[in-house]
Amino acid sequence: MNARFDRIGLGRFAGTGERLARAVTVASVSFGRGLLWLLAAIILGCGIWMLLPLSKGNSTEPVKSDIAVAEPAAPGDAAVSPTAEAQTATAAELDRLRISSQTWRRGGLGSKALVTLTLRNDNDYAVRDVEISCAFVRRDGTPLTARSRVLSDTVSMKSRKTFARIPVGYINVNADQAKCSLVAARRA
Repeated sequence: MNARFDRIGLGRFAGTGERLARAVTVASVSFGRGLLWLLAAIILGCGIWMLLPLSKGNSTEPVKSDIAVAEPAAPGDAAVSPTAEAQTATAAELDRLRISSQTWRRGGLGSKALVTLTLRNDNDYAVRDVEISCAFVRRDGTPLTARSRVLSDTVSMKSRKTFARIPVGYINVNADQAKCSLVAARRA
């Protein structure tokens, strides 16, 4: 059949359909192989990601405070260092400082915790740099994440102050409940 088209000068169009079909077949095979390689790379990347250790922020270990709460020295101790006395003078008594109410909600597409709490100061002095620690648990009570935050505002003596929507940090998406507690505070 190509011989007839060659005589009238149209022989080059005779095999066009066959060449086009062959090119489409080669392209579809190459595209399929590319998809298989992409799928293999995704599976390999997920496998490596699952083997990586947890970061420090996502562990369930208790949070260690950077602010040390100084305990008052016994009256009989004669060899008390001046720095211990200074820390005792600046550290506030936590028994007269408490959280009277607290709520929390999610923010940042559900990955951040925003805590609203009211601090009540029954001391005869104002306090500042109040450090709180919030523990987040699942519905069944399994601990997930613990975060701490220092509130730099001052709470006046014999008063209460509400801190609204304080960002505590990133939390596990499975967290259902939160319990915040006081860690340390300083006299203002």
